[in-house]
Amino acid sequence: MISREQMNIVIVGHVDHGKSTVIGRLLADTKSLPVGKLESIKALCKKNAKPFEYAFLLDALKDEQSQGITIDIARCFFKTANRDYIILDAPGHIEFLKNMVTGAAHAEAALLVIDADEGIQENSRRHGFMISMLGVKQVSILVNKMDLVNYEEKVFKSIQKEFTDFLSQINVKPISFIPISAFHGDNMVGKSENTPWYDGHSVLEQLDSFKKSESLEDKPFRMGVQDIYKFTEENDDRRIVAGTVETGKISIGDEVVFLPSGKKSKIKTIESFNTKHKISASVGEAAGFTLETQIYIKPGELAVKSSEAFPQVNDKFRANLFWVGKAPMVKNKTYKLKLGAVRMPLKLVEIKSVMNASELTADKNKQEIERHEVAECVFETQKPIAFDIVSQIENTSRFVIVDNYEIAGGGIVLESFNSDENSLKKYIKDRENIWQKSSVNADERAIEYGHRSKFIVITGPKNTGKNEIAKALERRLFISGHKVFYLGLSNLALGLESDSLDRPNNPYDHIRMIGELARIMTEAGQIFITSISNLDDYDLERLKLLNEPYEIMVVNIGDNNFNKFKIDLQLEQGIIKDQMVEAIFKLLVSSKVLEEYTI
Repeated sequence: MISREQMNIVIVGHVDHGKSTVIGRLLADTKSLPVGKLESIKALCKKNAKPFEYAFLLDALKDEQSQGITIDIARCFFKTANRDYIILDAPGHIEFLKNMVTGAAHAEAALLVIDADEGIQENSRRHGFMISMLGVKQVSILVNKMDLVNYEEKVFKSIQKEFTDFLSQINVKPISFIPISAFHGDNMVGKSENTPWYDGHSVLEQLDSFKKSESLEDKPFRMGVQDIYKFTEENDDRRIVAGTVETGKISIGDEVVFLPSGKKSKIKTIESFNTKHKISASVGEAAGFTLETQIYIKPGELAVKSSEAFPQVNDKFRANLFWVGKAPMVKNKTYKLKLGAVRMPLKLVEIKSVMNASELTADKNKQEIERHEVAECVFETQKPIAFDIVSQIENTSRFVIVDNYEIAGGGIVLESFNSDENSLKKYIKDRENIWQKSSVNADERAIEYGHRSKFIVITGPKNTGKNEIAKALERRLFISGHKVFYLGLSNLALGLESDSLDRPNNPYDHIRMIGELARIMTEAGQIFITSISNLDDYDLERLKLLNEPYEIMVVNIGDNNFNKFKIDLQLEQGIIKDQMVEAIFKLLVSSKVLEEYTI
């Protein structure tokens, strides 16, 4: 059986300009409604002495019926002889623009409705801007309610000229302008006698003329890792990497790379719930797979094929943003980024320009982004992430930003932003420039204490006995007469950070704080020990930078899950605790941390 082509269309426009009527008319005229639905709605209107509206066909939500406005995305399905369509009816009211972003994000083409009688409104321009931002290239403008202006060509031409001029400034080239009256059916599925001066497509003809986007299956493989499932019953040792395939296809035997960690393995099996045995997974599937070589990866990584084009990996990117948050977006405040499976703290570090979406006035000197403004800006995440730029793969370039548990902004990644210095490096440089040096230097302390300072990080998977080893090492060094202190992360969270009761438990904050404490303790000549589970390369690099100019020593217990950072000592799980402690002690001696210092 040959599957029919399917296309996603978003329809947008100012409130009450007739989007829902356009969709209702398309559903009715293409006979895509359930049998008897149209007649039952008409009968209900007659019973209640209420004029029939095609928009009523979409008014499934009580809020919509009571307020008369579309407040959420309505998905409608209809068919033509050429293809199947999913129409996304996006809200036009200014308060629901963030819902509109959700709808347009999955569209291959757009219909933008303008009321011929009311003319171009502020939201008409905003919606044009958002379509441009989200990378929708195929756009048709429907000049609706032509019956209210007696189907006058000059009214249509005036709107066409004004809106074309506007769209050209935001790099949108509409494919067509179509004069319609959705209520009366003019130019909806065929040519209207009321517009003899118009010789272009009807709405239905225009839909069928839109070109289908390149198949997502033909693009490079992308799957955000949402979770890793482990099974322990009945000797089942599978570790299933789970997520949704955004683009491309994966098959058994393919080599995959996980970014940003860079770890590689081959697909051993394709797993799915309650289905027949599978050898591949493709676009849109909620899939899982096992690997030939067990490697440690975290949720949020992006799985790609080693044989295909790679995405960008960086902690900075330049983007277009549309802000809908109640409070303005400000520099250096921590927000939450959602990009595919990534959930990551993020900061606005540079505003290149802010533009009023309705008036097209640009401001290159603004220090914040206000509600309903569009901005080109640079963001920085707390750790590098993998992403694509919108000109290459749209699915993995679109993101939303969360502020106070609400979606406050959405946008697209324009490019990976390369710079020699990120916020952390700049902070450390500034910190060291203003650091008040002690009157006692490191050599003097080493001679007095009989050892050099050191920041020792004991890491590895959970349940490997790291805390006990760290405490035993502290005791061993203390008995030997050395100045040593062990601090666990739980003490940190309940102590130094306990004043931040309104802040969620953030592992990135914990790592920053332990790194800052290490800088102070090593400056004081101490041997400072901590134990932290499941660190990755970037966590260790961050701790190393925060502790500069002093050095870090990393001891890993159990599986070595690091790809780039060089571990100082690898200990296998199961070794007797005292033997582990003695191995670390000997490393401190051989690295001359515990060398006997004499005047």
